[in-house]
Amino acid sequence: MKKFLLIVPALHQGGFEKVCVVTARLLQPYFDVTIALFDSRDIVYDTDGIRTVDLHLPSRPGTVGKIVNIWRRGRKLRRLKKKERFAVAYSLGPTANLANIVSGTDTVKWLGVRSYMDMGNPRQIRLFCRTADRVVCCSETISREIREKYRCGKAVTLTNPFDIRRTETLAGQEDVRLPWEDGRVLVSMGREDPVKGYWHLIKSFAVVHAKLPDTRLMIIGQGEFAADRKLAAELGLGGEVFFAGLQKNPYPYLKQGTLYVLTSYYEGFPNALVEAMALGLPAVATDCMTGPREILQEKYGLLVPNMSPDENYDAGDITDEERALGHTIITLLEDAERMEHYRRMAKARAAEYTAEAYTAKIREWAE
Repeated sequence: MKKFLLIVPALHQGGFEKVCVVTARLLQPYFDVTIALFDSRDIVYDTDGIRTVDLHLPSRPGTVGKIVNIWRRGRKLRRLKKKERFAVAYSLGPTANLANIVSGTDTVKWLGVRSYMDMGNPRQIRLFCRTADRVVCCSETISREIREKYRCGKAVTLTNPFDIRRTETLAGQEDVRLPWEDGRVLVSMGREDPVKGYWHLIKSFAVVHAKLPDTRLMIIGQGEFAADRKLAAELGLGGEVFFAGLQKNPYPYLKQGTLYVLTSYYEGFPNALVEAMALGLPAVATDCMTGPREILQEKYGLLVPNMSPDENYDAGDITDEERALGHTIITLLEDAERMEHYRRMAKARAAEYTAEAYTAKIREWAE
């Protein structure tokens, strides 16, 4: 059985971290799989039955510290590769990719580009194209741009896998109680990060709640959300916005939602969007780079124009784009027939991202 190495900085909450663990499980029947981490503290995802190797090289502050870390990680990976004789080393995320490159050896190198934000570093993308055996992109938009802009024939697309049945099963495992007894719940899921644009979401919700007082907002994800909590309070919505926090099983919370809303201004391939759709939540998402358009295709859910990346927590300044998103949500919530249509379309679209197709593509490439 061939040996397959997955390289990831850590397994805290995050999109590519989750994909790493899911990939390991899917490949176990076909490969001897190992996950190499730079830091195994605070693992969120279930790694039972998966071999993990901690390189004990967590992130370091400062430019010099980061450069030193790349080389130290590369040396440890080189020793691991030589000892284990992996057939493929697939790294996810920029720091893991750099360590994979520096580690050298004859092991086939796959470098994963997981977000359109990575495209903001052309020198790094050129390095990936020059040194990788494959540049594995989670979005066709990203892989097409790398192929065309950098003339890199190594760029391929591998959209994230989803186990819809497992998601549905996990959603039914717990009976969670929300702070409210009733009401329609807008929900979004992701860590605290400016790229998620949660201030846009909260201000847009203020517009929705003014017209539809039975609406609520729930944000699921890791973080303190201090600025977002303050904004909600200043808008008079402190009791209508619930920060559910980090949940090892977020699906019972997600299932409580009426509508899923994504306000990111950058994404790679938003896992949470597809997971919400799998549970039958109609979706409204910003047309950001990248992911939502490929997933929704303007027929499986609603797209609104991308929003400003400039953080603005002024409760007295609700922008036209935030009002427009609010009105889009209101129009959808007031139309029961359209809600049911997009509920059906969401489930149908989510079912297309099968784990079987994902696994088959990796097996084909690894031959």
